[in-house]
Amino acid sequence: MTPLPTLRQLQFFMALVRRESFSKAAEDCFVSQSTLSSAIKEMEALMNQQLVDRSTRSFALTPAGEEVAARAPALLAGAEDLVRAASGRRPLEGPFTLGVIPTIAPFILPRAAKAFKKAFPKLDLYLREDLTATLAERLAAGLVDAAILAFPYDLPGIDSVEIGVDPFWFACAPDHPLAEKKKLKRDDINGCELLLLEDGHCLREHAIDACELRDRDAAASFGGTSLFTLAQMTKAGLGATLLPDMAVKDGLAKSAGLKVIPFTDPAPVRTIGVAWRRGSGRKEEAMALAEELKKIFA
Repeated sequence: MTPLPTLRQLQFFMALVRRESFSKAAEDCFVSQSTLSSAIKEMEALMNQQLVDRSTRSFALTPAGEEVAARAPALLAGAEDLVRAASGRRPLEGPFTLGVIPTIAPFILPRAAKAFKKAFPKLDLYLREDLTATLAERLAAGLVDAAILAFPYDLPGIDSVEIGVDPFWFACAPDHPLAEKKKLKRDDINGCELLLLEDGHCLREHAIDACELRDRDAAASFGGTSLFTLAQMTKAGLGATLLPDMAVKDGLAKSAGLKVIPFTDPAPVRTIGVAWRRGSGRKEEAMALAEELKKIFA
């Protein structure tokens, strides 16, 4: 019989792959660094293959490690589904981990949490805020059961359902040349110095693509880490920005003293949806949460 690595060893290894640090991976797994390191060395001995390249200062996997990293998430997710199915727990009861990206979380979670608590009183909801790419990895690994994301975004092995659309507004300081416009065409903002989120935030690409910006160098002149930062930099007169409707309705532009101008139809939008791992046993629950979120968007 072929000796096999344990699920715990695979969990430790995937934590290391995600965090690219033995100490941070150990923190995520609630074990000591020596315990995690020993488990991975045992797995390497079992496979007779080195998985982590320890000859470099920066984190790197060997070719064998890359292969394990590609296959392990499906094994772990399948094991979690097996345990969940065997437990006999009813849908929307017990723990459920929901991911959400930073450009959605502060504007929808307060209302969503209340709605979920009322509709599903036996659900123990755990929320995780992170960037889309990280949440996609966590979905694939079964570490997140579902996630509220913005689309379009290429997510292999992930299914999703739309819950609403989120139009973009042009936001600027009151003395900006376009501040007195009642509505804007997409072409009107080409050539403007736009302040956008830094690379890694999907809102950046959504704004560029949805507004059909031709001058991507101008759009790349500033990279903010949050919509709040963008609003404050726009207030300081360093340029204009594009804000999603949910942020505008939440008062972000008003609190920063910005002028917001809608676009003519068809307005540029991003699509908001709930995503889950294809084949996951949490699909039914993810769909139920999506139905509650649709009511909020409506």
